[in-house]
Amino acid sequence: MISYVLPTRNRPHRLKRTLLEIARLGDHAACGGAEVIVVDNASDEPPILGDSLENGIGLRLIRRLTNEGAAARNHGASVAAGDWIVMLDDDSYPTDLAFLEALRGLGDDIGAVSADIRLARGDAQRAVRESGGLPEVFIGCGVALRRSAIECVGMYDPAFGYYVEEYDLAARLLLAGYRVAFEPRFRVTHAKDAGNRDMNLILERLVRNNAWVMQRYAPDVELDERLRETRRRYHAIARKEDALAGYARGRLDLWKTLRTQPRTPMPAPIWDRFTGLAAARAALQTEYARSPFRSAMLVDTGKNAYVVAQALSELGVRIVSYGEDAEALVVATMSPGPMLDAYDARRRARRGRGPRVIAPWTLAEEIPALAAA
Repeated sequence: MISYVLPTRNRPHRLKRTLLEIARLGDHAACGGAEVIVVDNASDEPPILGDSLENGIGLRLIRRLTNEGAAARNHGASVAAGDWIVMLDDDSYPTDLAFLEALRGLGDDIGAVSADIRLARGDAQRAVRESGGLPEVFIGCGVALRRSAIECVGMYDPAFGYYVEEYDLAARLLLAGYRVAFEPRFRVTHAKDAGNRDMNLILERLVRNNAWVMQRYAPDVELDERLRETRRRYHAIARKEDALAGYARGRLDLWKTLRTQPRTPMPAPIWDRFTGLAAARAALQTEYARSPFRSAMLVDTGKNAYVVAQALSELGVRIVSYGEDAEALVVATMSPGPMLDAYDARRRARRGRGPRVIAPWTLAEEIPALAAA
């Protein structure tokens, strides 16, 4: 059985459209049925829902009296009956049911399954994937969590509010011996509303919460540099988004709270999986063995670009600057969505000419639509 859990707040029309999309998926008989649990995060007017969707799937509403952020998911998970709990937002939904077969074939060590999340487009342009996440860190609006795994490690930490809470949960899964798998057959559409986003609040949360994760889990030898890298990354984003005031508030809150975070430094092998370095090493070593290259330019830089640079350096590959000749162009982000989109676009633009294009994750070669580009 599958349990869908989605929090909502003050978006009744968006919630209604999402529930209609889930209803269109069918009755889920192949997995023993399904249920939908909506957790209302203290909406001004609570949504009015029936007992089931049009496809017969049971529907349940849990009403919270305060806005608990992403931790509202915990209340839905606590009453879920499914062996797998599919976490969605009130504007995200599975595109089809192909993921059910994928879930059935997974080993017991898989604690979470990340979806290939596409942003909904109202035109004929190529769909763009959601940003965020890492090879073994999922995105909250499209992930299937094994119920027995989260019963073992606990759910979302309410202290995070929104943003980065899934990094903390993924870290605890890895430390408990579980793996996080990216499954291309698990396709989720995110009808993301770009309007009404308070970028100052977002940057305030991002700099604080990402630094909290580093403080909690980075090995001692990595901690100071990772905290500096976090501050640099989100300061640059804040400048780009005209959100320096929010960044400053986040830095102040971080100064007050950083040393209060519980410390559980990861062993190096687990840390390398958490940051994506293990995936980058495997992919780049495979590419190098296939056809050695001596120089590379980092392109489309994003989340954890430093691990791509480190993996190349370990191979003895020289990283060149723009304007210099390079034997390879290496996509320098470990976030699945941006990495796959950048790799796809550069492969299509190359058309057999110029330096070869390399992705820092073998996943790019495993998705047929990309491998054929």
